[in-house]
Amino acid sequence: MTPDLRVSRETQERLEIYATLLRKWNPRINLVSRSSLNQLWTRHILDSAQLLDLAEENVTSWVDLGSGGGFPGLVVAIIGTERRAPLKCTLIESDARKSAFLRTIIRETGVNATVITDRIEAVPPQGADVVSARALADLSTLIGFADRHLSSTGKALFPKGENWREEVEVAQSKWQFDYRIAKSKTEPGPVILSVTGVVRA
Repeated sequence: MTPDLRVSRETQERLEIYATLLRKWNPRINLVSRSSLNQLWTRHILDSAQLLDLAEENVTSWVDLGSGGGFPGLVVAIIGTERRAPLKCTLIESDARKSAFLRTIIRETGVNATVITDRIEAVPPQGADVVSARALADLSTLIGFADRHLSSTGKALFPKGENWREEVEVAQSKWQFDYRIAKSKTEPGPVILSVTGVVRA
């Protein structure tokens, strides 16, 4: 396990349960690419964990969109348990098999999270403090989802690759929003966009 996570022993054990089950389930339902399994801790777990550092300390509700294998939502829920924030994580995933995997991890680790198996645009507005999504869609689409599910004072956290500037430019033609950039801690080039104040242009 990478030492950069700096988590408690109990949290580390939960993350190891997660990693073990993900390796077990992955051949059947392709939660992550096979090529990335050897870098699971850095490429997926640590990469997801860094989003927590960009959220406010008083976050009570976190909604993860298109959760897939649980990145970043399950990592946030597991590490957030020791920080006592967010108090509740909701994972939205339309694929029933992936939802079953997510529920298995939640049950085995005992974290405070729920799974909604439905399309993001069909789920009632969540009014979340934080909305996150990783490798799900272009920024314009993600901001539309954030507009639906964020509270008026909420923040969206979206990891993006090296072409993030182009995505921001396209999104600004459709939406008004403020954003800040944090460089990824796991690889050069990618960033995490913190988006607030979303209004349709």
